Order: sequence, then C-alpha cells, then structure tokens
Amino acid sequence: MLCMSGTVIACENAIVVAIIFYTPTLRTPMFVLIGSLATADLLAGMGLILNFVFQYVISSETISLITVGFLVASFTASISSLLAITVDRYFSLYNALTYFSEKTLQYVHLMLIGTWGVSLLLGLLPVLGWNCLDEPSSCSIVRPLTRSNVTLLATSFFAIFVLMLTLYFKICKVVCHHAHQIALQQHFFATSHYVATKKGVSTLAIILGTFGASWLPFAIYCLVGERGYPPVYTYATLLPATYNSMINPIIYAYRNAEIQRSIYMLLCGCFQGSSAYRSRSPSEV
Repeated sequence: MLCMSGTVIACENAIVVAIIFYTPTLRTPMFVLIGSLATADLLAGMGLILNFVFQYVISSETISLITVGFLVASFTASISSLLAITVDRYFSLYNALTYFSEKTLQYVHLMLIGTWGVSLLLGLLPVLGWNCLDEPSSCSIVRPLTRSNVTLLATSFFAIFVLMLTLYFKICKVVCHHAHQIALQQHFFATSHYVATKKGVSTLAIILGTFGASWLPFAIYCLVGERGYPPVYTYATLLPATYNSMINPIIYAYRNAEIQRSIYMLLCGCFQGSSAYRSRSPSEV
C-alpha cells in the first residue's frame, strides 16, 4: 500500500513540478513555494517506492538506512514547505502593498534555503550515526531510527502544527475583518462578500484539517509506541500520513486557475500536434 501510495504521489507531483518549471509566468513567490512543496512530495513518493524495493527485493541494512534518511528529509521538507506557504499567505495579507516586490522573492528563497537545509540535516542524522543498528534496544517503532530521533521529529511536527494553527487563525481574523469592512461600505455586495469569505475560511479549515488528520496519528504513535508493538501499527498510522502528499497537489496546485490554464494549454498543444501529425499525408511523413 505504501508503494502504491508513493507511485500516485510521484506521478501527481511530477506533473506539478514540470508545469511550474517550464512555465515562465509561474515565478511568483507563491508558485515558488508550491514548486518546493511538489518537489518534496515527489521525492517522498520516490522514497516510498525505493524503500519498498530495497526492503523486499534487495535487503540491506545500509541501503535501508539511506532510504529511511531520504524519507525523513523528504517528508520534513514537505511539512516545512506547508509551513512556508502558511507564512507567505500570512505576510501577503499583512504586507499587501509591498508583497509583490523583489525583496519578497528574496525572503522566499531564504525561507526555502532554511527549509531544505534543516530537512537535509534531519535526513542525514541517521546516516551519520544517529541510528540503532549497533544498539537494537534503542530502536523506535521506525527502525533503524532511535527513540530519541523519532521523538525529535514528532516534537518538531507538533511545533509546526501549532504554529500553522496560530497563523491560520490570524489569517481568518484578517479575512473576516476585511470582508466586514467591505460589506459595511457596499451593502449591495454584502451577500457576495459573505459567501466569498465563508469559502475562503472553509478552504483554510480544509487545508489545516487535512494536514492534521494525515499526520497526527503517526506523530502521536511515534511518542507513545514501543519497539515491541506489531509493525502493522506503524504502517497503519504512516499510510494516512502519505495521503497528505497525495492531497497537497490537489489543494495547492490543481485548484489554482493559472496552473489549470497551463495544463490546458499543454494538453491542447499535445492534442493539436498529434492531430497535425495524423493529418499529414504519407509522402509528407
């Protein structure tokens, strides 16, 4: 199931990465962050596939250690990119006048450097020696990670989740306040503003709810689970966590009008090229 989930994740996010990379107009801070999220989820999907292959086809503790570190780095980058997107949305509301500037893009790049730097560091820690291969008694529910390593990852997740919850709460307050001010000034459009605000707040609730529902079971199990528990418990809590990487491109990319337009133009170009090729005579071919 994890391998199948990884395949779907890799395919979904590979399309998003390709579209953002090959579309010059998608270079704004928001799309840079969405591209970072899609890249992290793409690597996570590939990591799930590789972990399955190396665990059941080519069994090796060293390779298993590398693939687990790769998964830790990828999923950490995915969660951190979600936090970066939340921070970006927060500042886009509070600094709306100066948001579309070169300084904002520089801040986004610095934020991504920090995000991927920390993720790579956490992924390298097991490879560099913070593992339980030499001391099996210190293993956690995710072998070969130690209990202290898993506790650090779970604690970091809870800190990010609380920070995202706080930021989204502030975003909802700002959005509702702006909608109320507009409704007071333009009574005729009050209903439409109420509908738009309700839709925006519900979207934020879906984003945060999906993130929490996906990762909270695994994060809690990392703290309370013991090494002697059946491995099926680990897989049962880890599988929903992978669904977050499966849902991310739908929430952040495929629902975006500009990305939809890019996909439509790409598909139209492919179909037109195919039709033109079929319409050519044999002599022209």
